Amino acid sequence: MINMATFKRIALTLVIIGAINWGLIGLFQFDLVAAIFGGQGAGLSRVLYTLIGISGLVSIAVLFDPLDDSDTAISYDRSNRTGNVDYGVELGDDFDYEQTRRERDKRFE
Repeated sequence: MINMATFKRIALTLVIIGAINWGLIGLFQFDLVAAIFGGQGAGLSRVLYTLIGISGLVSIAVLFDPLDDSDTAISYDRSNRTGNVDYGVELGDDFDYEQTRRERDKRFE
């Protein structure tokens, strides 16, 4: 079964296809979907137009999904670097050498 994230990606892909098709219609009066599937009245064209319309409705829900930090930007964690080095920040957040020593001692126990 398809999970919700995959379903949303499929819907977004169909919306993108629809947007490209509308762009081609607006710029060049060329309907790519109709050209591929045999005209606007052809069964496959109508099915694809319907799926793109449903995908647009699903994408409305995607618009209101909360954003996660992991989706919008890659966070940089200084503690994950090799050697456990932390140079602190300009405002005086100094490196805790005692904590590093305790962590090292735990590893060797």
